[in-house]
Amino acid sequence: MFTATTRHPVLSRLRRRTLAGAALLAFAATSLSPAAAETKWFPMKIYDASSGTPKAAEYTPLAKAAKPYNICVLFPHMKDSFWVAVAYGIVKQAETSNVNMNLYEAGGYENLPKQLSQFDDCMAAKADAIIVGAISGAGLMKKFEEAKAKGIPVVGVTNPLPPNALPAANYVDFVAMGEVTGEGLLAQTKPGEKLNIVTFPGPAGSGWAESFNEGFKKAVAKNPDAKILGEKFGDSGVAVQLQLIQDALQAYPSINVIWGTAPTAEAAIGAVAEAGRADIKIVSSYENQAMLDALNRGDILAFATQYPVGEGAIAIDQAIRLIEKKPVMSLVQPVAAVIDKTTVPNLQMDLVLAPASWSPVYSVKAK
Repeated sequence: MFTATTRHPVLSRLRRRTLAGAALLAFAATSLSPAAAETKWFPMKIYDASSGTPKAAEYTPLAKAAKPYNICVLFPHMKDSFWVAVAYGIVKQAETSNVNMNLYEAGGYENLPKQLSQFDDCMAAKADAIIVGAISGAGLMKKFEEAKAKGIPVVGVTNPLPPNALPAANYVDFVAMGEVTGEGLLAQTKPGEKLNIVTFPGPAGSGWAESFNEGFKKAVAKNPDAKILGEKFGDSGVAVQLQLIQDALQAYPSINVIWGTAPTAEAAIGAVAEAGRADIKIVSSYENQAMLDALNRGDILAFATQYPVGEGAIAIDQAIRLIEKKPVMSLVQPVAAVIDKTTVPNLQMDLVLAPASWSPVYSVKAK
């Protein structure tokens, strides 16, 4: 997430806080019993939206793949622990299912051409299936058609896609997820309290950023004392978000709520402290390890979760089902939830975060 050449004072403080948070999470992880560490992720409560109307259901994977298939996985990036959590779910389920898996990341949402090239590489390698966290669903549509023509099933994971773009996908209802964060903010707002909000949804054109923003605005519009001062889109890296936040603090002196991505919230913690603005509330639209620690410290008000470890695991199972022509839910939607200090004790951590001691694995070999 950070580079060795970083010298910005707010980023430096943020680095120290992040490392301290990671140490706390690592300590917590070591206190888990071996049995707890091996807890199965399923059956996972989800919505089956295959028919177009989401219905409450539970997801249970196949016990094992019939053969050691080759599955190619494409991610937008591995800059933060959110995508590390999705990767963890993919890796663990690939191991359990006994399939081969190779994961490639494009380095950021500005790198669609690289993801397109990686998709070509997956097809050229004759992958049995491709799993893609799409930088742009619309931008990948031609590749989806090419894969279909070659008989290679593709599964979408985490990021939204155009309707019926693929035979199987799993991602949260992003409007609903944005909405729960807005409702969480309003639940902790006193009657008559003014909310002057700037939103930092994420990268424009990603689809999920716009939908998060739509849901959040829909929720806060219920409070006549809530006002959206501005909307600042940008890559979901901490450095980019920090610059956007610092600009907003200058442009909107009355701001008292920052809502945005997990890297936005990470950057905002230091930026708000630097500006001496302890009055500003920070809400994250999704989860990562830093968000959990920041919530426990009281640095942020709340964050939302879509259970990314579960998403990764489901994607592997969907891919195997497509390869083996077995029944598959064409659209699985995790149940979005807002997490604050009152709900964090009930958080199903094994579906939310990779263990603090786990380092990303880019390749799994079947036994």
